[in-house]
Amino acid sequence: MSATFRVADLESDGAAIDTYVRAHRQATPFHLSGWSRAVARGCGQVNHYLVAEIAGAIVGVLPLTVVHSPLFGRALVSSAFAVGGGALASDDAVAKALIDEAVAMADRLTCPTVELRGGMMAAGTDWHHDETTYLGFVRDLASDDEAELLAIPRKQRAEVRRALGFELTVETGNAEQDRAAHYSVYSESVRNLGTPVFPRALFDAVLDEFEGDADILTVRHDGTPIASVLSLYWRGVVMPYWGGGTAAARGWRANDLMYYALMNHARGRGCTRFDFGRSKAGTGPAAFKHNWGFEGEPLAYAKFAADGEAPRDINPLNPKYRMQVALWQKLPLSIANRIGPMIARGLG
Repeated sequence: MSATFRVADLESDGAAIDTYVRAHRQATPFHLSGWSRAVARGCGQVNHYLVAEIAGAIVGVLPLTVVHSPLFGRALVSSAFAVGGGALASDDAVAKALIDEAVAMADRLTCPTVELRGGMMAAGTDWHHDETTYLGFVRDLASDDEAELLAIPRKQRAEVRRALGFELTVETGNAEQDRAAHYSVYSESVRNLGTPVFPRALFDAVLDEFEGDADILTVRHDGTPIASVLSLYWRGVVMPYWGGGTAAARGWRANDLMYYALMNHARGRGCTRFDFGRSKAGTGPAAFKHNWGFEGEPLAYAKFAADGEAPRDINPLNPKYRMQVALWQKLPLSIANRIGPMIARGLG
């Protein structure tokens, strides 16, 4: 019996989708129905979550979101605002059919680009495969706080010890005060990097959807938040996802304390692995993670471009964005925070 395909209703189908996702070996938290709902609520983008079924049972899923931007065009993305996604299926034939259906859907929705971030990969000359741009950084957590400190290479360990000597406090939670502190820090951090900040509504929606599987850790000096990270928890792995520090964080080594404290906090939650997220190969963030003892592994992404067009490119390291990045870094934070979410909601 062949599979049939439909766009799911994430309210009524969400539980069945999540049961299938949680049982699939290659699944990520970005395949969960809650991630797609959070993206829709937080960024106003439209979901088209594909499911494949045989005799009413789910045999494959492909979370898709139409990401529309006046500046960057339209794309059908799996998964939007995520580092992972792509097709999950019980066999290769179903995965291929899901991906083919996504291409047909993109044509109907006038999306010239389809982006798959992981999962079961597509084949064909119309697909642009990339296993060189991004690296993922994951390693085991140590057995206790002291062992974790000793697992960090010497030079980076010295920075963490310096941070531990300062009068800094660490708080975790997902209450309003945690959310406000995180957004204050994160928005300044990305402005300093020259990129627009996502809407706070996206962070709130993710925290609400993931409930106990997401939280915020914030480092404060004299009560002022100077480093903060929003993390996801998935299958015994902690994933620091949206994090950063203010200009003051560097002098206090607050980012160093933040990640060390998160390792210890996650172990207390039962985690055994630390996923430091993705970074572009050859960049400062990739070197920073290497300094912590993480080895980068290539991430597989694929983009489909219709009619021979070039696929959408939103990489801020692209030389054509150099001037925009430099200008954004000079914007007053109040202006960047007002304009940024309108731009960032279309990046996906």
